[in-house]
Amino acid sequence: MNQPKKSINFGFRGWMLILFQAIAFVTYQAATNYPLNILNGLFDGFGGAPSGQQLLSMIYTVAAVIGIICQLVLSNYIGRAKSVKRIALGLGAVTLVLLLLMMLLPAPSGVWLLCYGLVNISSVMYATFAVGILIGQWFPTRKGTVMGIATFAFPIANGLVSVFAGRAFAKGYPDIFGAFLPFFIVFVLGWLIGLVFITDYPEQCGAYRDNDKSMTPEVARAMMEQEIENKKTTVWKLGHTLACRDFWFITIPMGFLLMFSVGTMTQTQDIIGQVGLDFGSTMGMIMIFGLLGSYLLGLLDTKFGTKRSVLIALCIMVAAGVLGALSSRENPGLLRLALICLALFMGASSNYTVSAAAQYWRREDFSSVFAVVNPVANVLASSGPAVVAMLFHSSMGYRAIFIVTAVVAVLSIILTLMFSPAHVKAMDDRYRAAAGKPLDDALVGRK
Repeated sequence: MNQPKKSINFGFRGWMLILFQAIAFVTYQAATNYPLNILNGLFDGFGGAPSGQQLLSMIYTVAAVIGIICQLVLSNYIGRAKSVKRIALGLGAVTLVLLLLMMLLPAPSGVWLLCYGLVNISSVMYATFAVGILIGQWFPTRKGTVMGIATFAFPIANGLVSVFAGRAFAKGYPDIFGAFLPFFIVFVLGWLIGLVFITDYPEQCGAYRDNDKSMTPEVARAMMEQEIENKKTTVWKLGHTLACRDFWFITIPMGFLLMFSVGTMTQTQDIIGQVGLDFGSTMGMIMIFGLLGSYLLGLLDTKFGTKRSVLIALCIMVAAGVLGALSSRENPGLLRLALICLALFMGASSNYTVSAAAQYWRREDFSSVFAVVNPVANVLASSGPAVVAMLFHSSMGYRAIFIVTAVVAVLSIILTLMFSPAHVKAMDDRYRAAAGKPLDDALVGRK
């Protein structure tokens, strides 16, 4: 495997792809988590639901499961898709239309909830699935650093929660249109960036894979064409991927990182309130450390491999759980430290599904494997808001969230240590031999 460059020069088109991905992440966050965190009170008692939080959490979870099923179905066909970019833009357009309807329709109402459910499906497939495949196709060896920058979007979006909340209720009544409007304009600009500047492969617009200009355009294009052909006959179909034990050893920990970062962020307002910290300044702190964690863990991913970076993130997750469990209203400093740790691994948790699929599988198999890794990790992530809400309302309150976080992190460390890139190669050899494909050392030395 070629050593990735240490420079962060990704080329103009590469930076446009990173911006496209980052804005897609913010779109996903605003369309799904903002309503869950800020607007849930509008739905208290609606349709007989005990609380708006539980109602929106249920819709979030059900919609996420549907999105996951869609991704698994697509996993057997994505390698033969003529253009992943077109799929991404189509999903992005659907997301923007649904978001516009949520801005215009009255809330609470059944049709608003329907749009909220549908936007959960379209936005997760847009931001974390389709655009993620493009990232892997453009930056196969620098994906950790690239995703480390693109996922700045998550802590920035979380830092804007208080801004959104202020705009939503500034007039004394819910102004959903006014609250979403600035974000919606940015979302449209992001979609247009994808339309104008991005292609499925960098070679299609005169750019270079990993922005590596050491090969001639003719050689780069020949490699791209060979990869496109090989994708059509990938040996890593859905069944083979699910049958690989190492797939589970790396994917489950990534899912738990997402589960407790996403889930806990939907309850931050209530958690912070229980110990008397200031909400605005605390969310600003989370944003800053989320940016730091996203970038640094992304660099570690590129330099030392995804497995080691995941292990570091999980150790930080253990620290977050222990500190949060020991905190109290009399000692809120420990909660502040716990939230700093949470921010560090939250900023990186969305890096890893792209990274793992690109790091441990062939380029020709990346899109098919990622189309399974991403939804399986998101099965756990989608349950995060409901699980965290249940723990928060237990007799132990917010401490239960952090106790479970620490326990799950320890279990995840054990699973990650069991993951073996060498065994992935052995499975790859077996599948390729059965399919009559040549064996080689392309996967040797993956860390």
